[in-house]
Amino acid sequence: MTAGEGSGPRRAAVAGWGLAMPEGRLTNADLEARDIGTSDQWILERTGISERRMCAPDETTAGLAIAAGNAAIKSAGITPGDLSMVIVATCTPEQPIPETSSFVAEGLGVRCGAFDVGAACAGFSYGLVVAAGLVAAGTDAPILLIGAENLTRVVDPLERGTVILFGDGAGAAVIAPSMGGAGGPGLLAWDMGADGSAAHLIEITAGGSRQPTTAETVAAGDHWMKMDGPEVFRRAVRVVVESSNAALARAGLTADDVDWFLPHQANARIVTAAASRLKIPAERCIVNIGRFGNTSAASIPIALAEAADEGRLAAGDIVLSCGFGAGMTWSSAVLRWGRPAGWA
Repeated sequence: MTAGEGSGPRRAAVAGWGLAMPEGRLTNADLEARDIGTSDQWILERTGISERRMCAPDETTAGLAIAAGNAAIKSAGITPGDLSMVIVATCTPEQPIPETSSFVAEGLGVRCGAFDVGAACAGFSYGLVVAAGLVAAGTDAPILLIGAENLTRVVDPLERGTVILFGDGAGAAVIAPSMGGAGGPGLLAWDMGADGSAAHLIEITAGGSRQPTTAETVAAGDHWMKMDGPEVFRRAVRVVVESSNAALARAGLTADDVDWFLPHQANARIVTAAASRLKIPAERCIVNIGRFGNTSAASIPIALAEAADEGRLAAGDIVLSCGFGAGMTWSSAVLRWGRPAGWA
């Protein structure tokens, strides 16, 4: 495990935010009609999900990322040319080579640095720590951090264990230096880690150097996502609690100080179980999984953008987020909400 604490006069704060969701919807009724041994009640009881957004054939991960990125840029009151870096967190890239960030940078019309973060559902949180490191190193110009996914393209439409969970979407945040001092906004602390021995719990086995694409891998369904749901559930609850507590401790805070708990939207039961163990009441949890499903690296920024647009986040609020996913990776972040000084 690696971990760190963002302290000192230069913190990474959220200066703008945005999201982009496909118009298409995949409802529980739609899945029930597929005759895969499920029902609306069965799905709701196990996941808390009613529907997910689903990309049309001409919609892609990069397209969603560009739309969310432009929304965040507008929210921040800047232009694309003001950016110093574009970071895209995704596990459903536009194509194997080049990275999705290349397409996103082109779509935004920028020539600054651009790269992808591949940490699955923890990707946005990983990217936030990376952006904070760039700010701490002296980057003055804003950084665009995006989480974007097109997961409905990589789940077997007839596999009950995965198709009920995953949806498509993108969320973005403009990250900028905050000079507000000890009580100012920005990232206060974080915790990150990965346990490669559990990599087999969520995986797509074919399409890489270990198992290149062949007619046989396609016929065998090796390009669909496979997941050991029960074991992921057990590990996820534990790691969310441990990582969240570690990040809070590094920030010198406790769960009592948390105004909003914003976990990765994987499963409503995971959120409930983790919040209960952290002793954070339900009314302080930001949850939108019922409408969007699990959008992996996009879930935290989508929920953050929704909460900000709805006015639920007040300046000075302590926001605790935690992402966890394939790898298995995890990352928690403690953020004091508020735009940097001088931003509208």
